[in-house]
Amino acid sequence: MANLGYLQLVRHCNQVCRICSNPETPWVLDFDTAKRAVDDLARRGYSGVILTGGEPSLSEMVEDVVRHAVSRGLSVRMITNGSRLADMGLAQRYVDAGLRHFHVSLYSSRASQHDAITCVKGSFDRARQAIDNLCGLKVVVNVNTVINRLNCDHLDELARLLVDEFPMVSHMVINNLDPSMGRAETHRDMQHRLVDMEASLLRALRILTVARRTFRVERVPLCFMVEHAHASTETRKIVKGEERIIHFLDDKGTVHQTSFRHHKASVCAVCTLDPICAGLFAMGGGYDEDELAPVFVDPRPIVRRILGR
Repeated sequence: MANLGYLQLVRHCNQVCRICSNPETPWVLDFDTAKRAVDDLARRGYSGVILTGGEPSLSEMVEDVVRHAVSRGLSVRMITNGSRLADMGLAQRYVDAGLRHFHVSLYSSRASQHDAITCVKGSFDRARQAIDNLCGLKVVVNVNTVINRLNCDHLDELARLLVDEFPMVSHMVINNLDPSMGRAETHRDMQHRLVDMEASLLRALRILTVARRTFRVERVPLCFMVEHAHASTETRKIVKGEERIIHFLDDKGTVHQTSFRHHKASVCAVCTLDPICAGLFAMGGGYDEDELAPVFVDPRPIVRRILGR
């Protein structure tokens, strides 16, 4: 098991992404509270902590939190839009503090589409510069993306961009849109149907597989990714019995998540992958259960692959 904790440092951001599920607030984490959260993860035997937000690089205590986490034996990651890490000086400071793993958000291979999603002109170029800077610093660089109406038809183009232009990017995380809160809830025009992304997602995962890049897919039911079911974030956690703790900077507070199952439709009952499938996130509140269909494949090879057997 590789349990990871999430720590929101801030809840404000320098972008206005139409797909963001975190409502913006003025709340900022203080260092003493951050230390207690990190210490709790270390006591629980967690392997690492992920710094997130908002945009976590807007916090003034990133380096202090990183140094404390490293001193407690935790690996540290950051999920960032990359806008501030286009400054090599800041990127170098974070690396010097011990931050050696970054997830940079890139929503499209097309600058116009990426900038339309973030509502900040030039954000695509700054994200790419951040990736270049971090790769130059020889740290682990992953790319995160969120499937939505503006990119669901060309996810494979983004995978091809990573393979062709960023050989140091070893891993891609693809999250299906969370339409349940924040700006994603109010910008309903960003909502896509599952069928709209099915073909381009399959092409993207095949491109990454051939190029020997690893990947994870979150909030996509297995009937839409049977060929790559082993890469479902929820399925992996269900099979391995993992958990995670998320320290939110809002009314949710601290969430200790031990279940990774979403809603199930009646057809799921006859699907052979039902025991290891999380189901459909936000069913009825964004996604339609009528898009789900049972599949009849043996789940045992998937489980063995996840467990490395």
